[in-house]
Amino acid sequence: MQGYIIDIKSVKEDDLIVSILSENHIYTSYRFYGARHSNINVGYKIDFELENTLRSSIPRLKDVIQLNFQWIFENEKLYCWQRFIKLFYPHLKDIEVIDEFYFKLLDKLSHKMIKQNPKRSICKSYLKLLKYEGRLNTNFICFLCENKIKNDISIVRSFMPVHASCTYSKKFNINKIKELFIEKSLISFEDDEVEYLWNILLQGL
Repeated sequence: MQGYIIDIKSVKEDDLIVSILSENHIYTSYRFYGARHSNINVGYKIDFELENTLRSSIPRLKDVIQLNFQWIFENEKLYCWQRFIKLFYPHLKDIEVIDEFYFKLLDKLSHKMIKQNPKRSICKSYLKLLKYEGRLNTNFICFLCENKIKNDISIVRSFMPVHASCTYSKKFNINKIKELFIEKSLISFEDDEVEYLWNILLQGL
């Protein structure tokens, strides 16, 4: 089967606890240290097998093959990708069975990043995640004062909209945010504005 590594924890003697997001499950597996093992890291897409053993309460990760992305050697894209992938572990922690949405979201994103700017493509994918989870506020009600936002708007964690006067965050024209939320488009956003959205995203899914 195939999946994305969303977390790695070192344990005794360089063994690893590896969390993998597959199409319908999040697996927690044990990887024994060995010189012949291929390198693995957060964000890698792998083909793998799981083996139940008497030595551990969780399955052993074996026969791992890394499925490379076309941009795997582009440092900026890999850096952005890994930072985004790391957010999935705390977001989906303690969940084992999941909808295929998350796996397919990452599959589509990995292809879009071949030609697109990584931060822009990741922000758009994050908007799709928020919509899927019912957390995308397209009614534009201020998260802090719970009143309608009509003019200048700010964005806080989880892309929650707030009045610019209710916070000290960066101010946006509300029409740009409507375009972002409804059309999932960043075409009107300058690079520094995308950077701002990116830093909000990194606060947590």
